[in-house]
Amino acid sequence: MAKPTTLKAQPPAPMASTNAFDGFFQITFRGSTVGREIRGGFATFFTMAYIVVLNPLIIGTQADSTGGFLGGGSGPNLPMVAAATALVAGVMTILMGVVANFPLALATGLGLNAFLTFSVAKLPHMTWADAMGLVVLEGLIITILVLTGFRTAVFNAVPPALKTAISVGIGLFIAFIGFVDGGFVRKSAAGPMGELGVGGFLEGWPLLVFVLGLTAIILMMVLRVKGAILYGIIGATILAVVVESIGHIGSQTNAKGELVNPTGWGLNVPKIPDRIAEVPDFGLLGHFSLLGSFSKIGVVSAVLLVFTLMLADFFDTMGTMVAIGGEAGLLDEDGGNPPNAQRILLVDSVAAAAGGAASVSSNTAYVESAAGVGEGARTGLASVVTGVLFLAATFLAPLVGIVPYEAATPALVVVGFLMMQQVKDIDWVDLEAAIPAFLTIVLMPFTYSISVGIGAGFVAYAGIKLVRGKAREVHPLMWIVAALFVVYFGIDPIKAILGIS
Repeated sequence: MAKPTTLKAQPPAPMASTNAFDGFFQITFRGSTVGREIRGGFATFFTMAYIVVLNPLIIGTQADSTGGFLGGGSGPNLPMVAAATALVAGVMTILMGVVANFPLALATGLGLNAFLTFSVAKLPHMTWADAMGLVVLEGLIITILVLTGFRTAVFNAVPPALKTAISVGIGLFIAFIGFVDGGFVRKSAAGPMGELGVGGFLEGWPLLVFVLGLTAIILMMVLRVKGAILYGIIGATILAVVVESIGHIGSQTNAKGELVNPTGWGLNVPKIPDRIAEVPDFGLLGHFSLLGSFSKIGVVSAVLLVFTLMLADFFDTMGTMVAIGGEAGLLDEDGGNPPNAQRILLVDSVAAAAGGAASVSSNTAYVESAAGVGEGARTGLASVVTGVLFLAATFLAPLVGIVPYEAATPALVVVGFLMMQQVKDIDWVDLEAAIPAFLTIVLMPFTYSISVGIGAGFVAYAGIKLVRGKAREVHPLMWIVAALFVVYFGIDPIKAILGIS
């Protein structure tokens, strides 16, 4: 990078566009270059390309309550799920770049896909088509909320301190994801917290690849090397391929997902595939039943599931776009809002419905987009590049599978550091702002959920203002959102009271 990236960097002084293409994406205006946007697009893709492999492993390997798998048949059809996952991610990310001109990529949301798999599709009499219909329904509802201005109004009602806390919390969250997925931090058998490597020690060649990749990126950043993050990912991937070809280390898990090799590779085994390309099968598209679940599990249960999905989708992107805009120096000075916020939220809402319509679960904005911003991306051109790479991945799925977690996740750790820098802008002396900010920051990584952190901060903020006799200082929409989060957190007791299983 030409200079260190900081979250509170002021937008560059306006400069005249050099041509129509430059003017459309405001590349020069935002102080970027085509080269930076392309590097940023590649960096974002490489840090989130794992979803093309991981999403099929989550939703494609599990049968619904009737014993059916996505794509039909009595067994998993992972290539079909992978192709649809990459297709929707590609189309929606390009749409984000062209419509919203923002360096934000979208793909199937982790967490939501697991919830859909294990908590929705396996309900009595539910099919995958019914479950995906709920996703389409919640996406359509959120789209309506965006078009009516409600979602944007809620975003504008959030106090600046909480917006800052959301950015910081996401930075800590993605750094934690990077350390965990890279194998540097693992679940401890001795307690609830994680431990270093395997049994408290840095053991195994894959972990060495992670450490070397992280070290290389840090050194290049310190030396202000342009493309540090992207070069680090590529270099670590090449090293991983060499290590695997010599040592034949293999995967951490077997075909059943059981841990059999703790010092193996976390997700992909980095080896040159037999085939570089294959014709994708898009047979999953359109396999959903919009209202089928209502007759299977009842109207009340279906409505509660839609509400749960909607609330998570509703706030995840709001937090992510603030974090990305903050690192890029694109937030306005008054409310801390990114440019074209309404368009960003609209594309994200449509993406949620599109993910359900394609049977790959709700698509949402990815915090990994910060890797591209860390490479200098400031416009939607980077998103277009990422989207095109996802479309190529529908044909090049075997090639995408080369990049292991251990080579991609060092970028997340570095970007987490960049995003954490904004913590200095929170007034820690003002407890009315500091306590909600603290809860927002720590609960994102502790609960592995952006929405939980945001919800806890909102509820705490409203509650503290109420106790202090300052309820009038809370925007009416904040009261509504805080109340909705109370319902969200208490969804199980509420279901029990209503007699819903």
